[in-house]
Amino acid sequence: MASFERVSPALKEILLKLYRAEKPVEIDHHLYEFGSVEYHVQSSAADPQNNYLSISTPLLSQGAMPSYGLSSYSTQMVKQVCSDAVEIVEPAKEGYQLTLKINFAKIPRGKDYFKVITQISSVQAVILCSQLKEMLRNVNSQDTSQGKNKPIKLVYHPREPFYVIRQPQKITAVFPLRFKEHSDVIIATAFFQELMDVGSSEKWAKAPPCTWSPIPPPELRGEPLEDLSTNGGFVSFEISSRHVEDKKLDKTVWSLLNFYAYVKKHVKCTRGFIQRRMQKRLESLVEVLHKEKLEEKEDVKFKAHAECRYVGKLVRLSKPKNFKRRCRDLTRKIMQIRFRIKIHGFRRFHRRWLTIPNFSSPLRYTKLE
Repeated sequence: MASFERVSPALKEILLKLYRAEKPVEIDHHLYEFGSVEYHVQSSAADPQNNYLSISTPLLSQGAMPSYGLSSYSTQMVKQVCSDAVEIVEPAKEGYQLTLKINFAKIPRGKDYFKVITQISSVQAVILCSQLKEMLRNVNSQDTSQGKNKPIKLVYHPREPFYVIRQPQKITAVFPLRFKEHSDVIIATAFFQELMDVGSSEKWAKAPPCTWSPIPPPELRGEPLEDLSTNGGFVSFEISSRHVEDKKLDKTVWSLLNFYAYVKKHVKCTRGFIQRRMQKRLESLVEVLHKEKLEEKEDVKFKAHAECRYVGKLVRLSKPKNFKRRCRDLTRKIMQIRFRIKIHGFRRFHRRWLTIPNFSSPLRYTKLE
């Protein structure tokens, strides 16, 4: 629906550029904003004092009948906001609801010029708020003629209608909620339940009571079925006379116009927050798993190195034994080669007949056997 800021930042920047220009500037610029809002800024070097601003904006309509042009009440509200430097051109340029002629020479110098240009840049918000104010002001007379409090369907965006019901002591605004994603429905439902709990506390006792229900409230009985088919339920605000007194009326109307935008922003921010937390959690888990994997690789390397060292140690310890065993085998083979032919009894014959006799020395005694 409407934007959060009343002032169009892009339009404000263009008007300040024209006002501060030392030389006349030739400009013919089209500016588009969210919600099918279009601005057309024209400035001629031949007539630098007179600049034209045309505004095209979707208007609040009752039911399916679209609204064209501005009512006298909306025109009066625009005149109250703008200064003497702004004049409404009638009729407006083709394709636009409002055309303003701005005379920069009449804008006071000093610090006040910034305030005046800011007010001019907020004309679209003034038009939108004035329409809802006018509808709320005229509801009582409509209900009296019809004899009942019939809901008024207000359409600013085709997919975001809402209802206003004027009752004897209060005004009830009902918002049917629709979401494309199932996750958005869950987030919005939790948000509405929290909003109800907070609104029922003593701290927010002066705020309009808020209720949420998955089914249409009784005030919408008899409305078309396609308007009541939602997946996000219905949010209702009860606005009493204290909420529309003096300056509170403008704040209340602006909050109602921006309720859809507030809900969408909350759902989007919450979804982004959850996704960031999940991504951060996933990264931490991946980091832990990666660390465990590195530790397992280090353990495997350490075990493999230890086993290699143990095997090498066994090899080093077994070398002397193997060497001795091989030496014994070699000696045995040499002996086998040297005495390859064996004669049974030859050793005894050798000792008896082939032994050199021992001669006794005359200087020694011989032991008799």
